[in-house]
Amino acid sequence: MNDKDPISEATRLVRSGHAPAAMVRTVGPPVQRGSTVLIGKAAALYDESRPTYGRGGLATQEVLIDALAELEGARAVRLFPSGLAALTGAMLAVLKTGDEVIVTDAVYKPTRRFCDRVLRRLGIAVRYCAAQASASEVMALTGPATRLIVLESPASLTFDMQDAPAIAALAREAGILTLLDNTWAAGLYFKPLAHGVDISVQALTKYVGGHADVFMGAAAVADPTLEQALDHAILDFGWAVSPDDAYQMLRGLRTLPTRMARHDASGRQVAVWLRDQPEVAEVLHPALAGAPGHDLWRRDYTGAAGLFSVVLQPRPRRTVEAFLDSLSLFGLGFSWGGFESLALLGDPQLSVRDTPPALAGPIVRLNIGLEDPADLIADLRRGLDVLGAT
Repeated sequence: MNDKDPISEATRLVRSGHAPAAMVRTVGPPVQRGSTVLIGKAAALYDESRPTYGRGGLATQEVLIDALAELEGARAVRLFPSGLAALTGAMLAVLKTGDEVIVTDAVYKPTRRFCDRVLRRLGIAVRYCAAQASASEVMALTGPATRLIVLESPASLTFDMQDAPAIAALAREAGILTLLDNTWAAGLYFKPLAHGVDISVQALTKYVGGHADVFMGAAAVADPTLEQALDHAILDFGWAVSPDDAYQMLRGLRTLPTRMARHDASGRQVAVWLRDQPEVAEVLHPALAGAPGHDLWRRDYTGAAGLFSVVLQPRPRRTVEAFLDSLSLFGLGFSWGGFESLALLGDPQLSVRDTPPALAGPIVRLNIGLEDPADLIADLRRGLDVLGAT
């Protein structure tokens, strides 16, 4: 067809409205939506050096990846539709039938569920190590089939600290890969790759997103072989993230240091106050002097999240639930890392561990948001009064 050939209105409407020839530069990247990628020449249809299909990510995802690589000090970052997908996807990228994986006993419960339900079904052996096991104790569990060690530091709910650099160093000597769930530090306050860990994973849903309204996860690596393994897994499983979600994550990333500093300061203020309350047996917050794991935190971390747990004096469950129900500034919910403060009872999740922790009483996890910490403290004091009265 040439320019002189008449075409119908329907065809003109379908063929109009393409991207402008010149695009002005804005502070944020363009939100480029599309499944089909138009290729200029037939000879380039199978040129894999450039995007050929939108599922692999276009301009918005590419800019987010570049920013996260800067945050992580990584050669490559790959995006997944959720934090759990990043954890499970990274594991599937490097494991095969006949391999063994060593996992901390205190790992995030959905990660443990995946290990027990999926990896074992695929013929991958799973062994759990104590949450506070030393590097030599972790390595003592490994064998010829061990391919990967999965770390989480601080650990879910109980905030046990692992000596990730020491474990990573010994694992590398033995030819074993390490993966660390680094969501608590958000890639900001701890740099796993710089400490020898092979794969740094975080749920961007939490602190990077920061507003409790978008799901995404990321895996960062320094080794080109691992980069290729992640690429193959993403391609083969069909994982993808939307450009709109990527834009929201990038927007959150811009303010991450500012928000994290507030979460850190407020979290420590509330934690220090709670430690002095008679209804509290222990505060599990590794940034507090004297807390379990504090020496490792002080050595390796440059800051802390606003997430920690409180061990209450012995109380029946109904009494703890009455305490939680009385709170007005803390929502009851399972996520964290957003602007809002949250609380939940953690005891039901501890039963899945091989060795449940010996705690003095019920455990409550708190996410300290961006509210005034004085208001949060007042709300907790009213709740503790209810706890004592029931």
